[in-house]
Order: sequence, then structure tokens, then C-alpha cells
Amino acid sequence: MQAGAIIAGANQEQFALLTKYGENIGLAFQIIDDILNVEGTAEQLGKAAGSDAKRGKATYPDFFGLELSRAKAGEAVANAVSALSGFDKRADFLRELAEYLLVRKK
Repeated sequence: MQAGAIIAGANQEQFALLTKYGENIGLAFQIIDDILNVEGTAEQLGKAAGSDAKRGKATYPDFFGLELSRAKAGEAVANAVSALSGFDKRADFLRELAEYLLVRKK
């Protein structure tokens, strides 16, 4: 996100907002990835389901449970979308990308 902001000539405020978007969309992606590793199938994931637990990997569902992990992912997506409030409709793709994370199955 930061490289794109620089290339696009973002001012300091835009750079900060796009950084906030990037941090939150990254967090949401990771939380959803952790959830899918618990609930998904090998066909959906392209890897063995439950592989994180088998490797002893620390995940959001381990620490917070599935329900709270989903809520945290939703909060991160809301924060990402909120960071784009100062941008016009040209940022709609980024908004849609963030929202997609909450429904993705892969």
C-alpha cells in the first residue's frame, strides 16, 4: 500500500490513511486465514485443514475463539474501509476488497 501511495503521489495525510488501510486489511486477512484453517476443507484451502494446530502455530482462534476472531476480523475490515473515507469512488475497489475478506472461503 505504501509503495502504491508513493507512486501515486499521495500527500502525507493520504499516505497515512493508506497505511492504516493496509495494516487493517492485512490483519483481517490473517485472522480470516486462521479461521479458515480451522473451518475450511483441504479443497478450499489448497492445503491440509487444521495444519496450523498440528504445527502448534499460535492463531487468533486459539487465543480468542472463533466468534471473537470473526468479530476482530470485522473490526479490522471496518477500520480499513473507514481509512478510505476521505477518498472518492476510485477507492471503491479497495473498499470491496476489504469487504470480500469477510466472505472468502479460500
